Amino acid sequence: MKHAGQILVRPIVTEKSTLQRYAGSLYTFEVSTNANKFEIAQAIEKAFGVQVESVRTASFLGKVKRVRKGVGSRSDWKKAFVALAEGQTIEALEGV
Repeated sequence: MKHAGQILVRPIVTEKSTLQRYAGSLYTFEVSTNANKFEIAQAIEKAFGVQVESVRTASFLGKVKRVRKGVGSRSDWKKAFVALAEGQTIEALEGV
């Protein structure tokens, strides 16, 4: 199994994700593109010491951008929506 640092890239902190977090303990993370839901749940549980109830994922294609005289593209990425069990919070992300 992969290390939690290889699966979790960063937490996503936006207005929408903050509202979702306060409404129902739904946290949003950018994760590795080849990680599955089971690996994401285990990485969150090990990294933050919480119980994960469910994981939903969404994959995004990188945008095509003009670079000098040619065309380049950003990397593809994956987002995970993690719902925690009732009464659980991730203390590291509460003040953000």
